[in-house]
Amino acid sequence: MAIFSSLARSGQFSARLGAILANPTLLQASKNALTTGTRSMSGGHGPKNFTITPSRFQWHKFKDMFHYYIMIGLIPVGAVVFYANVFVGPATLTETPEDYTPKHWEYHRHPITRFIARYILPHPQQEYEKMLHHIYEENEKAQIRALEKDVRAKMAERSDYQSYYYRPAIGKYHRVAKEAAEELEALRGD
Repeated sequence: MAIFSSLARSGQFSARLGAILANPTLLQASKNALTTGTRSMSGGHGPKNFTITPSRFQWHKFKDMFHYYIMIGLIPVGAVVFYANVFVGPATLTETPEDYTPKHWEYHRHPITRFIARYILPHPQQEYEKMLHHIYEENEKAQIRALEKDVRAKMAERSDYQSYYYRPAIGKYHRVAKEAAEELEALRGD
């Protein structure tokens, strides 16, 4: 507000403001001049104006990239799907010979699914054996944990120590300290 009051003190601003507010056509022209910029391009020889508008570069770039990736991705995939459905078609059930074992991808009906099962996805038997190995490893870990729990329970029950974690020389001192503690307990009479 201090700025407007200092501008209002100068007669030039207040005179222009009063003229714009008094005349509605000047008010509309001032609004248009604020929202739309124009540039005279003819050098004063006619109304050839260049209207200044916001840039649409990002929109045009997005449209170009969208159409480019549609052409690169969607059209070839659509052509492959069309070819697989029209010219190859779904598989039909037939009798299998006695000595023939079907491959795992031959159980699928659609040719694209057969292609994916044959070349992209792993063999189901391989996945099954991987899961069995995972279950075996988890079972081994559970057995080791159970054994460790039993060892800790026995150590707590017998007031024993884990000498296999230490050098053999340290076990001797621990036994000496244990004997001294037992002697003190016997002297106290508890």
